[in-house]
Parts: sequence; C-alpha cells; structure tokens
Amino acid sequence: MNAKQLILEKIKDGSFALMTDEQIARKLKLRPREGAALRDMLHALVREGELICDSSYRFGTAKQFGVKRGVLSGNERGFGFFMPEDGSGDLFIPHRALKGALHGDTVLAIPVRGRSDDEGEIVAILERGLKEVVGTFRLDRKAGYLKADERKFSEEVYIPFNKTKYCKNGDKAVARITSYARDGSPAGEIIEILGEGGDFFVEELALIRTHNLHEEFPEAVIAEAQKKAARGIIESDLHGRLDLRGELIITVDGEDTRDIDDAISVSFDGKVYHLGVHIADVSNYVPRNGIIDKEAYSRGTSVYFPDRVLPMLPPALSNDICSLNEGVDRLTLSCLMTVDKSGKVLEKRVVPSVINSRHRMTYKAVTKISEGDGEAVAKYPDLVEFVETAVELTKILQTTRANRGGVDMDIKEAKILYEDGKITIPDYERTISHEMIEQFMVLANESVATLMTERKMPFVYRVHESPSAEKAGDFLAFLREAGVNADFDPESVSPADYKKLLDMLEGEAIYPLVNRVMLRSMMKAKYSPENLGHFGLASDCYCHFTSPIRRYPDLCIHRIIKESLVDAEKARAQYASVVAPTSEQSSLCEKNAADAEREVDALYTVAYMQNKIGEEYDAIISGVTSFGVFAELANTVEGLIPIGDLPDDYYDFDEKSYTLRGTRASFRLGEKVRVRVDGVDWGMRRTQFHFLNKIV
Repeated sequence: MNAKQLILEKIKDGSFALMTDEQIARKLKLRPREGAALRDMLHALVREGELICDSSYRFGTAKQFGVKRGVLSGNERGFGFFMPEDGSGDLFIPHRALKGALHGDTVLAIPVRGRSDDEGEIVAILERGLKEVVGTFRLDRKAGYLKADERKFSEEVYIPFNKTKYCKNGDKAVARITSYARDGSPAGEIIEILGEGGDFFVEELALIRTHNLHEEFPEAVIAEAQKKAARGIIESDLHGRLDLRGELIITVDGEDTRDIDDAISVSFDGKVYHLGVHIADVSNYVPRNGIIDKEAYSRGTSVYFPDRVLPMLPPALSNDICSLNEGVDRLTLSCLMTVDKSGKVLEKRVVPSVINSRHRMTYKAVTKISEGDGEAVAKYPDLVEFVETAVELTKILQTTRANRGGVDMDIKEAKILYEDGKITIPDYERTISHEMIEQFMVLANESVATLMTERKMPFVYRVHESPSAEKAGDFLAFLREAGVNADFDPESVSPADYKKLLDMLEGEAIYPLVNRVMLRSMMKAKYSPENLGHFGLASDCYCHFTSPIRRYPDLCIHRIIKESLVDAEKARAQYASVVAPTSEQSSLCEKNAADAEREVDALYTVAYMQNKIGEEYDAIISGVTSFGVFAELANTVEGLIPIGDLPDDYYDFDEKSYTLRGTRASFRLGEKVRVRVDGVDWGMRRTQFHFLNKIV
C-alpha cells in the first residue's frame, strides 16, 4: 500500500477524518516538504472523487461530511437554498458557499457550522439545471448580457458580439448557455428574439419560454391526431361497450370552457340514486408509447392562460373526436354508482361505453333551473327533474363528506377573462352547480381508485398527505395565541380535527384568518404510485380519473382500467414499472404549469388594475410579511400595501402569528381593510395598494 492509499484508508477509518492537511501533517509529524506532498495527495484524491474538501479545507468522505444530493433554488440577492432529494430539511447556502452553482442545478451539499443551524455549502455540481435562459438583453462596448427574468437565476449570461443575433438593448430574448467560467458565470448565445421588452404579449411569451412550455405540436403528431379524428367512430370501437346513447346525459361546464371531457347522468328510483360519470375515452385514440402519447407525457398537462390554452393533446383530439360535444356519439369510460340516501356508495363499476350528450349546459344555466327560473325551465323542460335530483344528491354528498371530516378550505381561484382585447376579472362566484360537478367528480375519482386498489392494480393515485407534526404544531401554537381553544395532537392531526375547528369558528370574525393559516399548514397534493390517502377530502383512496384530455395521469389510469378488465395479470405486469415515473413526471409538469399560469395571471391582473388606479375597494389581508401586507379584493386580485404606507413608524413581523405589530397599530392575516389602488409594478407583476382604514 503506497502513501496515498494509506492516507485514504486512515481518513476512511476515521483516524484522520474531517481534518485539514496541516492537522494530518502534525499527527504524522511530517517535515514541511513532506507536508506539501501530503497536500498534493489529498487534493488528488478530491479530484478523483474519493474525498471531499470543504471551505475550511477539511478532508473526508461523502458519508463523513453528510453529503446529500439535491437541487439548488437560487435567490436574486445571490444566496440559495439546497433542497435535498431525500425530503429532509433545506439548507441555506450563502453566496460564498455556492462554488459556482446556480438556480436549478443538481448538486451535492454538506451541512456546515454557520450563522444558523441549517447552513450548508455546495461541494460538487452534478448537472446544470437551465440549458436556456429567457430575459432582457443589454449591450455595452465589449459584449452583450442577458439578465434572466427568473429572478432566482442571479447571474447575467455573457453573450459575445458575434453571438448576439443583432439583439437590441431592452429586447426580450432567449439565450442558450454554452459554457461556464470557473466562478460559475455562464456564457451563451442568443437563439431567439421575442420582441421589445415591456410589450404585453412579448412579456407573456417570455413567461411561456421561461417555463419551457410547448406552444406548437410536431407536424407528425398533428398529422397522426388528424388521422385519428378523421376516422371517427367505427364499428369495432363499439364492441364490448355499454350503449348509453338513449340515456339523458349532459355536460356542465363554464361558458368559456375549452375542452369537454366529462358528462353526468342521474336518477332516483324511490330508494337509491343512480349516478353516472362519463369520461372521454382518450386512450382509444392515444395508444401507449405512440407519438401522440410521448408528446402528451412530456407536456403532462394542458396549461390555461386568459388568451390561449396550450393543450396536452392536439386540437383534433381535444376539441373534436374526444370532446363530448352535444348531439354526437362519443366513446367514454363510465363510472356507474348506486348511492343510498345517506350518501353511501352501494355498488360501483367502471365500463367502456358510448354516449350521446343531450345538452351542453353551463353552470349558470343549471343554477337557474335549480332556482326555478322561468326562462331556463321553459328552455330545458327535460332537465327540471334531472337537476332537482342532482341537487338532492349533491346536498347528501356534501353532508356525508362533512360528517367524514372533509375540510372545506374555501380556496378562491381568480377568473381572468380576455376577449376582444379587453381584460375583465369578475367577482368570485360559486354556485350549487359548481358544487354538483365537484361532488360527482370526487365520488367517481374515489370509486375508481377504490376499485383498482381492491383489484391490486398498479395505479397513479392523487395523494394529499397529513400536515407534518412541525407545521401542525405551529398552527396549534398560532391558534392558542389567538385565543382559540384547539386540542388536536400535532403528531396525529386528522381531517376531522380541522373540520371541527372550522365548524366551531363559522361566522366568527377570526374564521377567515384561521382558514388561511390552516391552508398554509397543509402539504401539497401530488401524484404517487402509493395510496397515501387525501387529507383535505378525508378520503382513504383517491385518484384523478375525470380529465384525460388535459391531465396525463387520468389518461394513464384509463389504460390501466381498460386493460385490467381484459386481462388483470397482464395489466399488472405491464404497468408495474410505469406508475412511479408517470407520477413523478406528472407532479413536476403540474407544478411547472401552475407556476406559469400564476405568473401570466399576475401579468394580466397588472394590466387590468392599471386602469383602476385611484379606485377604492374593500379587501381582506391575505399575506403578512416583513416588508408589508398583501390584501385581496372580492375578485381575488391581490396587491401589496408597503410597510412604509402603513400608519405607524415601526413594525415587528411575527411570522408564526402572521402579524405585523406597530407601536399603535397591528395588521393580521384575515382582517378586513379599505384600500385604494395606487399603482402597478410591471417588473414584479404586482398591484400596489394604499391603506385607508380597517373595516370593523
């Protein structure tokens, strides 16, 4: 064993672990020249990947340092956060410890002693995260530079003169990163000029590029989809299908819906309700591993913006042969359920079917029928009993879910409309028809997931895990400080605990505050090959079955269901290795799409609010930070009241109680305030409010 191997063994067995070269040299009583040779050997072992050297120049193995693999989330101020793959706590990475790593990079990191207990440093960059960067271009005498729109990517991209593609100062552009300097600074080339910065639609396009969303389909995919749609429904498609074309089946959607993939039927025989949820059989037209399927898998989901949709499937499928349009035959997968008067599902089955939707209904029209509106009743006489029965069943299912502990988080979603160049944001509205479709879809999703679990099929579940003990504990501490008598155990909190709390506070002034803080204590829903239950719905078994036109997990489980009906053992073998990567990919695509939708909605909101400057509104405090409070209007538009605009000279931010306390006033999540629109910040895509007074 030579000297180099001996040193490595001594570090591995712990004798010299986590020591500097000087400390090891002293232990070995080496002379200066021998110490220099030792230092060379140690750094050679680092280059070979045998050892790691931290910022304190200590040497050790990855295990001794506690090295973890994960992704770096950057910050515009130059530091970052390391998010480990194993789900353990994030580490704060100061700028000096980034070692050239940038936002999105896959890295190795170690915990270190620092200003906080959760500080770390990067020890290796395994893979660069961003291959292309979207941003604003500037030019100086020597070269060009692209400042990323993604503020977490803090380094400018250096663009040599001959790689600028004649880009002008202030243009929005896309750069491909071609290399990195030793300090991590990226260099690249302009590959696309989007247009002049500040132009509304250029800014929207920049956001689409930033999130790497697909705008166009490959020609081969379009051609294949058109071929499938042109074929229509042929005789062989109907073999083995339940013919429901004579049944009263309708679709219910928003007036501006862009894809129609679910329909309902409902009746009451005097004893039990018969509910059918009929979903477009997209899998009949999109075979697994075909070119359409591969494109859909990479997209993961449709993405919806006020002025456009980026569909998961080509329009020939999503808007034509797979869309459950009124008065035409369509292939479906039907979940047929028998429900008693207590809301219990007595029988359930899923069958391939064919339907012909009698009416394309809107939420508004169904609500009017339920309210006995004369014009609506006269227009749809065949739906009066149908809607009456559907409303009865909806109320039964609402009560059943509430008794089970389902948590109604009262989450508002902005509705931004764009038509003929005009942006409108109507007040948030939720009617009995919205509840009807939600309850029926949730019941179908539960029934399908339960059936497949009973059959022990590989599956893609929609899961929502219980809050962590830490988050539930913080929520409990907040409640007690607010004077709310809550006694749940943070280690084993249940949906019923949260439901009981909301019921107890219903109608009280503190209710909106508790509702919002409760939401912040919860985990994020995701897709999983394991059935982990759905906390918010108080459901033991849940999936997404009802939207295969716009969500890939739904399409995947449609295939599993249909193939399990033919040969369960073959389906088990075929999909055992599919559900895990599908779950992971779908969760990533869903998050990326949601982020893009939120940022584009913010852009439209700023454009809308620019014309409201000077107007006054009632609002609810929706967020509290160290730099001000956010307030939300009835139409869900949110704006910032900067801390300097609040009526006091000093404020202390209490993160756990979501309160900003001053010497004379305080502001708390959920409080009602009166605000005036003071301006908009296009860079931050944010509306700025001026505080007028609190509403008691």
